[in-house]
Amino acid sequence: MPVISLMTDFGIKDGNVGVMKAVIWNVAPEAQITDLSHLITPQNVREAALILARSVPYFPENSIHVVVVDPGVGTSRRPMAAKIGTQYYVGPDNGTITLLLERADNEGWAAEFVDLNKPEYWLPNVSYVFHGRDIFAPAAAHIAIGVPLKDLGAPFDDPVKLELPKPEKTANGWKGEVIHIDHFGNVASNLRIETLGEALKEMEKISVRLGGVEIKGLVNTFGERAVGELVALMGSTGNLIVSVVNGSAAERLNTKVGDEFEAFLG
Repeated sequence: MPVISLMTDFGIKDGNVGVMKAVIWNVAPEAQITDLSHLITPQNVREAALILARSVPYFPENSIHVVVVDPGVGTSRRPMAAKIGTQYYVGPDNGTITLLLERADNEGWAAEFVDLNKPEYWLPNVSYVFHGRDIFAPAAAHIAIGVPLKDLGAPFDDPVKLELPKPEKTANGWKGEVIHIDHFGNVASNLRIETLGEALKEMEKISVRLGGVEIKGLVNTFGERAVGELVALMGSTGNLIVSVVNGSAAERLNTKVGDEFEAFLG
C-alpha cells in the first residue's frame, strides 16, 4: 500500500486533519499516512509549493501527496490529481506543484494531470468549503487502492504555475530574496548551491547582506561560531541561509519573506 502524505494549513486544533485520515482509511484501510505539515501559513500557496518540492524526493515511489492549502475552495479552480515522475499529487490546481514541474522539466520526468470531476470518487455530500475531506482525501485513497488516474477525471495539460522569484547575477555576486523562515528563525533565500557554483570552493570569500547587516564568509556548521553570532551557510535543502547560533535570525534582523537577500564576493 503506498504512503499518503498530508500537508495543509489547517493546524491541529479543530479535528480536520483527523477527519481526512478517517475518510482515507474508510476507502483504503491499510494506507500508511504521514503528516508532512499542518502549520503552513494560512492561504500561503507559495510556502506549500516550497515545502512540497523539498520533501517529495525523500518519499518512496508511488507515494501520494495530498496538499490542501486552498484559498480558492468552492470557486471555479480545478480539483486536481497528477502524477509527476514517480509521485502522485492530489489537491487544488493552484500552483502548489510549480517547483515539482520545474524539476520535471529539468530532469525529463513524465507528468499527467486530471480534473477530479467524477463524483463517484468523492464523498456523497460535498461541502463548498472542505474539499480536503470531501474530494481530495477520497481521491487519494482511491489512487492508493489502485484506481488509475484516468478513471478519476478528465485529462488536461495546463496546470496553474506560480511566478516564483529567480536570482539575479550582479557585478560581483547575486541578488535574491527571502523565500522561507523556518521554526527556528533561520532565513532561507532562493540563492542555491547551483547559483553560487564554483564560488563555493572559497566560501570564506563570499559575503552575505540581509536586513542592512553584512556577514563575511560562509561556514559549514552552526558550531563554527559562538552562541548568538550571525552566520551564513548552505542549508540542508541546498539554499543559502542566514542563522543566529542558538537563536532566531528572523527576529534579530526583523526579516520577512520577500526581503532582498544578497551574496557577493569580497
